[in-house]
Amino acid sequence: MVQRKIPMRKDIVTGEMLPKKELVRVVKNKENEVFIDPTGKKNGRGAYIHLDVDTAKKAKDEKTFDKTFGVKISDDFYDELIEYVDHKVARIKLFGHE
Repeated sequence: MVQRKIPMRKDIVTGEMLPKKELVRVVKNKENEVFIDPTGKKNGRGAYIHLDVDTAKKAKDEKTFDKTFGVKISDDFYDELIEYVDHKVARIKLFGHE
């Protein structure tokens, strides 16, 4: 069987290169809206963060996405991101990677 190449992306908080499946994509579109992209296919500039609650909390503390995208992002977005990451981690523990 042929070994498939695993797509790697860089976590903007820690700077680590990780498999794409272990990351969450956050997108800024042309209207300067920043949102979580669960599909990984939405249009706009994307940045990745590791599926780890501590990493998401660190992103909130350091306002990582504000710096990356050059726009002011509310704390509500970061809270939503932390909640989303926590939910995904729990799903992976229960069911494994989709």
